[in-house]
Amino acid sequence: MNSCLVIAEVGQAHDGSLGQAHAFIDSAADAGADVIKFQTHIAKAESSLNEPWRIKFSLQDEYRFDYWKRMEFTEPQWHGLKKHADDRGIQFISSPFSLEAVKLLRRVGVAFWKVASGEVTNYPLLDAMAETKQLMLLSSGMSPLEELESTVNYLKQKGCQVAVMQCTTAYPCPPERIGLQLIPELRKRLNIPIGLSDHSGTIYAGLAAATLGAKYIEVHIVFHKKCFGPDTSSSITVDQLKTLVDGVGFIKASLNTPYDKDNQAINLKDLRAIFMKSICLSTSVQAGELLTIDNLTTKKPGSGIPASRMSDLVGKRAKHALDEGCMIKFSDIEDNLN
Repeated sequence: MNSCLVIAEVGQAHDGSLGQAHAFIDSAADAGADVIKFQTHIAKAESSLNEPWRIKFSLQDEYRFDYWKRMEFTEPQWHGLKKHADDRGIQFISSPFSLEAVKLLRRVGVAFWKVASGEVTNYPLLDAMAETKQLMLLSSGMSPLEELESTVNYLKQKGCQVAVMQCTTAYPCPPERIGLQLIPELRKRLNIPIGLSDHSGTIYAGLAAATLGAKYIEVHIVFHKKCFGPDTSSSITVDQLKTLVDGVGFIKASLNTPYDKDNQAINLKDLRAIFMKSICLSTSVQAGELLTIDNLTTKKPGSGIPASRMSDLVGKRAKHALDEGCMIKFSDIEDNLN
């Protein structure tokens, strides 16, 4: 597969607004993204009373738990989002954070599964997704290589198609921690497709990942960099998403199209004749006069003796008088070099 899927991750950027969620689908589709991604949180099902994030969160939410509750959509609302994505021709996925979320999403329907960084060792959750035999993208943000490899092998044994997203759990992620160099390393070590889940808040890492052969590029999106939300600083705008999509397409087209350098030169023979240089006289010479580096030069067009053969002419004699500026022909030289 030579394509590279661009995944537009909404996450919680909709801020609990169903209308905003639908607007993100339209914006991602308009930008040319291949996939729209949400997160399916069911606060009661995924968060225990011991969770340290049950703290004051925002002016609107007394606790982080309240924020997760506000992010929830009903099952009919999830079906509506899926249908909207289908109508716009963009693939729909959502990361589940509980078994209840997996069951809900199986009823709604997803194109494939995206496993969040904190769920890579959650085997009950993985088993529930693996039952569908759909592609599973594993986010590697919190995992050492051995743990990641173990989960990949576990899912392969279940007959799943697996891919890994190089990811650093930092919001925003500085360039020195993105780990772009791991893309070819992970591909070689795991022998599966590798992508990038980017939290840099720029399009640069995604473009570089495409050049390195990433099969999936995931970026968080927002409407504006001043929007409220924990992921805004690590997100790109929908306008930037369009630039990223265009850039990835450009890079992939240039990398995946065979390029025959010799054939390209043949196709450019008319331009070569115009822009390359031929050997000319910088001064007039008389019949029998010696050609030297002082009375020879190179000028356009390239339809005469190539400039690369200057050393072959130096030391030869002119067969007849030649004017300054004229292009020398082999027939103008006493010792024919043609």
